[in-house]
Amino acid sequence: MLEMRRLRLLRELSLRGTIAEVAYELSYSPSSVSQQLSLLEAEAGVKLLQRNGRTLSLTPQAQVLVAHTEQLLDSMERAEADLSATLSTVSGTVRLAVFQTAMLAILPGALGQLRQQHPHLRVEMSQQEPERALHETAARNFDLVVAEQYPGHAARHFENLDRRTLTHDALRLALPATDPTEVSEFDRVIRIEDAAHLPWVMEPVGAASRHWAEQACRTAGFEPDVRYETADLQAHVQLVESGNAVALLPDLVWAQRRRGLRIADLPGAPVRTVFTAMRHSSERNPAILAVRECLHDQAQSLPSPHAAERNAEVVTPATE
Repeated sequence: MLEMRRLRLLRELSLRGTIAEVAYELSYSPSSVSQQLSLLEAEAGVKLLQRNGRTLSLTPQAQVLVAHTEQLLDSMERAEADLSATLSTVSGTVRLAVFQTAMLAILPGALGQLRQQHPHLRVEMSQQEPERALHETAARNFDLVVAEQYPGHAARHFENLDRRTLTHDALRLALPATDPTEVSEFDRVIRIEDAAHLPWVMEPVGAASRHWAEQACRTAGFEPDVRYETADLQAHVQLVESGNAVALLPDLVWAQRRRGLRIADLPGAPVRTVFTAMRHSSERNPAILAVRECLHDQAQSLPSPHAAERNAEVVTPATE
């Protein structure tokens, strides 16, 4: 008989491409992964891997096994969900992947709500960039993900994931607050075009937010002077508030903190879409559904951007 643990290793290889990556993700040694795959070949009685130079590829027979392994894992997950649904108490562990701004704005309230409603439920959270988080949720290393999608930059779709919009998040130009005792070059900015010669902070190259931000600047007619790169949006805020840079920031950043800078609206009022995703095969799992519902409840209860503006220390809306 084919051994399920070895079938899962073959599936991981199809997802990750190299034995080294499989070993790293599953905390195995590469030699152990290779040994288990060799045993699977012996069990199957057919060649499963073929070497092309330094790379390994799956044979057609291996692809057949991977497809059946996916079906088996789906069936097992549905069986576990149906079994959990027969219990009167929502319990178990939910592995959640979430990006930084959603983690800070939505997760604390959602965890508090879960403690009250489902005290036997355990949530394990990992901060992950959305692209990786979606891939790892599809690969079954997370149960639920909070991800984002920027205008004109669609997040990758996975057939086995169900998406649900969590919130729409306005994107605006963030500028240092005006200092009444000193006029700076930042003070003259009321539109994105006015920031053409100022220092910028953006996320690293490759991030969806970076691609969108660069395109917004180029559409406005200039190439941004990106002097600071960091994936930490709280660092973006600090650099802007301290008078060292300008940035394009989502309103969700201000859900749990006071705004100490100016903001200017952007042409077309762009928004990013924040969404949750879970596997179709776990759609009846009471624990995962409970976490998802609490996340959506908290997103609906967030203060409006207008409320944040009323409470801000300094706000100068943009004018055309």
